[in-house]
Amino acid sequence: MTEPCKNNFVLSDQVVKYKSFIILSGKILIASGLLLYIISSVNFNEIIFAIYDADVSLIIPVLLISFLNLYLQYYKWKLTSSLILNNSDNRKVLYSLFHGFSAAVFTPARIGEYFGRAIVFKNHSLLKVTLATLLDKFFPLLIVAIFGSVSSVLFIHYFYEVSIYVTVSLFIVLFSLFYFVILVIFNEKFWDNFLFNKLKDSKRLSKYFEKFSVLRNLDKKYSAKMILLSILFYGSYIFQYAILVAAFSHNSSFLNYLWAGNLTMFSKTVIPPVSFSEFGIREGASVFFIQQFGESASVGFNASIFLFLINVLLPSLVGLILIFRKNDD
Repeated sequence: MTEPCKNNFVLSDQVVKYKSFIILSGKILIASGLLLYIISSVNFNEIIFAIYDADVSLIIPVLLISFLNLYLQYYKWKLTSSLILNNSDNRKVLYSLFHGFSAAVFTPARIGEYFGRAIVFKNHSLLKVTLATLLDKFFPLLIVAIFGSVSSVLFIHYFYEVSIYVTVSLFIVLFSLFYFVILVIFNEKFWDNFLFNKLKDSKRLSKYFEKFSVLRNLDKKYSAKMILLSILFYGSYIFQYAILVAAFSHNSSFLNYLWAGNLTMFSKTVIPPVSFSEFGIREGASVFFIQQFGESASVGFNASIFLFLINVLLPSLVGLILIFRKNDD
């Protein structure tokens, strides 16, 4: 009787040691990848030169807004981890978020973020933390889709002289889709309609339907809070971009810069992210759209790079410091 118990204890101890080794290896990999990425991708001389040429008094507010961005992301992840992972430890939320920043920077499509966030939650499977992260990212993605698609239709209409009938038709399609998504999230009875029943019975589509059916059981207050937080986060991000364009251009066509920021974010989201941290896609989109509004390519490039440095790279460096700090689980 004692021998099987002893064997089980040894096996359990080995599993714990193996899991600890995997987590430590992951931490080292994240740290190494981030440092290599910074060394190979960031030209600090160009950054210093760009700062000299900019209106520094406008860059300071952008830095301050970044703290609001971080808080909004922290609060979103706090709500989601509480709902999905039953977590009430605020320190875990903070560490998990920053670990995710560090792991996301040097991986295509930011897939490292899923593993990075999971490091802190040792008592949960990687799959469960990944699902929580996907849910956390769903709402900002929805907001980008709404504002970005509306901005894109307006851009096509005004810059390519598309017929008003085409523009109105596109808006009808877009608003119908948005209304459909809102019903899916907030109206539980909508899931029992004729169309959804057909989808459930379809052999090909039933497996996809099951994946999306998680939205049916979402807490409505949670969904409303996440949409509001995502709007605030997206708005502050676009606002930062507009201020940076003004800082580097020494002009003040603020509404145009907000419009260009919307288009850049939407393009970055729509174009398949094959590069590290969408590096190059964001800058290319920024250069293209800002030129359409009469600014130079260097202004669009500098604004995009500084947005990346402030909102992505600096938090990832904080995550690098936190990643080797001991946390109790």
